[in-house]
Amino acid sequence: MTCKLGVPVFFCVLLCLFAANPSSAENWPHFRGATGGVSEEPGLPTEWDTKKNVAWAIDVPGRGWSSPIVWGDRVFLTSVIRDGKYEDAKPGLYMGGERMKAPDVVHRWMVYCYDLKSGKKLWEREAVKAKPWGGVHIKNSYASETPVTDGERVYAYFGNQGLFCYDMEGNQLWKKSWEPVPTRFSWGTAASPAIHKDKLFVVNDNDKKSFLVCLSTSTGTPLWEVPRDEKSNWATPFVWENEKRVELITAGTNKVRSYDMDGKLLWELGPMSSISIPTPFTRHGMLYVGSGFVLDRKNKPMYCVKPGASGDISLKEGEKSNEYVVWTKQVAPYNPTPLVYGDYMYVVYDMGLLSCYDAKTGETKYEKERIAGQYTVSPFGHAGKVFCLNEDGDTIVVEAGPKFKIVGKNKLGEMCMATPAVVGKSLLIRSLTKLYKIENPAK
Repeated sequence: MTCKLGVPVFFCVLLCLFAANPSSAENWPHFRGATGGVSEEPGLPTEWDTKKNVAWAIDVPGRGWSSPIVWGDRVFLTSVIRDGKYEDAKPGLYMGGERMKAPDVVHRWMVYCYDLKSGKKLWEREAVKAKPWGGVHIKNSYASETPVTDGERVYAYFGNQGLFCYDMEGNQLWKKSWEPVPTRFSWGTAASPAIHKDKLFVVNDNDKKSFLVCLSTSTGTPLWEVPRDEKSNWATPFVWENEKRVELITAGTNKVRSYDMDGKLLWELGPMSSISIPTPFTRHGMLYVGSGFVLDRKNKPMYCVKPGASGDISLKEGEKSNEYVVWTKQVAPYNPTPLVYGDYMYVVYDMGLLSCYDAKTGETKYEKERIAGQYTVSPFGHAGKVFCLNEDGDTIVVEAGPKFKIVGKNKLGEMCMATPAVVGKSLLIRSLTKLYKIENPAK
């Protein structure tokens, strides 16, 4: 039996499925994508600046440090536009960036959709128009949470302003808000939502009443909610689909916790650093999670965990591993999420240092080699290279492998604190004012 094109029906069905569900190489549906910041796609650019290998560059109104996401031929991004000028931040870690009072001016929380091929704006939507409830650190923004998409809907979370769901054409389907809550030193919010099939997960760790909530993707109806014994953290939750089951992993100050899809606690692990920011991720069938607040001199644990755990799997005094903790080392970063690319884990530290470890054993390959600049962005890997984008907009390119070697430097000349999206043969980088599509010229 054949279809009109003369192709067997079986293959027609396959073609339809691929058209409706583009491969992961063609999508980047959430923070760090489905591959934890790794792309094996041939033809991705390794060199760029504001002109070289730039397919397009567009101005993005307002301020936001959310990352771009991609589904098919559409790019989604969030931002916040305010009356009057934004105060400019400087790179690096420093005291005095707290802004304890909310600005007494109207802000507009925006969701944008762009055409991936041309950069043309397809639609924009104003989710909220109001004065902010609380202050925010000068280096944070009111749009630091990366949206997520399942290919049917786009979910934009703006912390104390709420969660907003749109279809792919920009029609608002539902919205959900919670009581505004304070964060440590009024640093603001940043943890992005996570998604699995028909469930959407939001972690809100704050200084009043922390919680994890699961909502229906189609209606926004809360399906379950659990309290969290945590104060303010900024770590995005992670859905771990492993060989045994599906788990939701949350990193906190007190514990790493794993929940099933119905909110039941499966296992927990500690201790952690006093602030958790890096996002858990998986590679080689194992989970990698850790936290390393810069002022915690001795407590910066990085854990490698295998599937199937239950109960409290914390290491006892003097232990380096147990039945489920494969290895641990005091090497976790503060802001950037580590990268496992090939056999090695790469850890970028905020103050411009790079370390490399064997991903399966934790064995040190090199430690704290100097790379220029200050870092918030998580590194990404492709073409046998590790790309480290600093806050000055410079990407330091390091040869992947157990020996440290800088092989390139790509400059954009503007502050960058949003982790790029790597999709197909394209790289999307958000700077302070622009969104770049980096791509090798077509031959």
